[in-house]
Amino acid sequence: MKAQPKASHFIAGDWVEDTAGAAFDSIHPATGEGIARLHEATPDIMSRALDAAQAAQPAWAALAPVERGRILHRAAMIMRARNHELSVLETLDTGKPLQETLVADAASGADAFEYFAGFAPTVTGQTIPLGRDMAYTLREALGVCVGIGAWNYPIQIASWKAAPALAFGNAVVFKPSEMTPLSALALAEILHEAGLPAGLFNVVQGRGAVGAGLVTDARVAKVSLTGSVPTGRKVYAAAAGGIRAVTMELGGKSPLIIFEDADVESAVSAAILANFYSSGQICSNGTRVFVHRDIKTAFLDRLAERTRQIRLGDPLDAKTQMGPLVSDQHMHKVLGHIADGIAAGARLVCGGARHGHVGCFVQPTVFADVRDDMALAREEIFGPVMSVLDFTDEDEVITRANATEYGLAAGVFTRDLARAHRVAGVLQAGTVWVNAYNLTPVEMPFGGVKASGVGRENGHAALEHYTRIKSVYLGLGDVDAPY
Repeated sequence: MKAQPKASHFIAGDWVEDTAGAAFDSIHPATGEGIARLHEATPDIMSRALDAAQAAQPAWAALAPVERGRILHRAAMIMRARNHELSVLETLDTGKPLQETLVADAASGADAFEYFAGFAPTVTGQTIPLGRDMAYTLREALGVCVGIGAWNYPIQIASWKAAPALAFGNAVVFKPSEMTPLSALALAEILHEAGLPAGLFNVVQGRGAVGAGLVTDARVAKVSLTGSVPTGRKVYAAAAGGIRAVTMELGGKSPLIIFEDADVESAVSAAILANFYSSGQICSNGTRVFVHRDIKTAFLDRLAERTRQIRLGDPLDAKTQMGPLVSDQHMHKVLGHIADGIAAGARLVCGGARHGHVGCFVQPTVFADVRDDMALAREEIFGPVMSVLDFTDEDEVITRANATEYGLAAGVFTRDLARAHRVAGVLQAGTVWVNAYNLTPVEMPFGGVKASGVGRENGHAALEHYTRIKSVYLGLGDVDAPY
């Protein structure tokens, strides 16, 4: 158990264990080795975490925002100083290659804490002149926020939720995915070391029942989930019972549209990043790649050439470019999608099989001649499987790109600036990248439309989802009454 934490949970500034909760293991997906054993939160553990958050939040909200910001900034500095050890931990837990986790995980989390540390002191209300009288508004914290994480970017997701929540005066109880439970605990310890008062960031472990218990608790004011659409529907419905504020960042089946005037090499680079980074386990991935027929052959030839060169292997090896999927179960699910694609008549360009016999590796896979009605083009696979579809007309491809229940992201590759703006304006997506893909700086809001979610994370938009507005009317004269 090479990554065993001090305890399963972190509550009120201290490590907490309760072996009455069901045991579960964190598995390194490159080898199948158990690296940590933890216990699910019992009702008592959940209640202790919520009590701690509720007790600590009012004093935290009463602090000057600049004081809250200083603590979060210290946490960002510690995260950067420990980036290597945090990255190794994330690689062990998720299977993502170290060359990725070193730049995309804890580093991104540190960016979030630094950004919101600086943002918090700038938040002000309005003054509203009303003739003799006036009104003003206040921005208030919501209270206790529950965060529920996904297994693909554990420490980044925890940071994206905790940073704005804490910056604006809330307390957090965070439940990581049971598949990747470790880095949230490391983050909790760092925040405590940085000076965050006890009770403001608590971590409890468990499966869906633990999440359901948190979401429906009367002490909770806000729920923020990153996960699949089916999970999102359940959590959204449960939170609605208590009229709780909700942010949902869910799945996608995003289109990447490559026009005939695009730079083919750059477009191939974007398609690879949009399908094979993190072994394809990214919700915003552009898995429906629409390529204009005029450049289809050149695009596929170069894509196949570069895809076959991707280096799979030990994710702790700095030379490895692609690691395993998160679990054996998920690997077989992805392989099932590949088999279904072949049976449906899609043309396999490269990949299409398991890589090796140890670990949860799947070859980066490209299908061509995919039709819109195929499952490959409709269902979120969440693995290294790219579907290439043909098009010839701008209006046609926009209609086809929007013909999905999802709306998380989209991409457009063209040298025509007018067309880029025109197409971006009509694509039904929360984020549209033009001549780029999957870049998510903390300064930019991120979230989906349609079934891909509600609310936004990051950027100034996060303020709307972690605070509420109070209006104060100030009467400055005598009160007139008709009685």
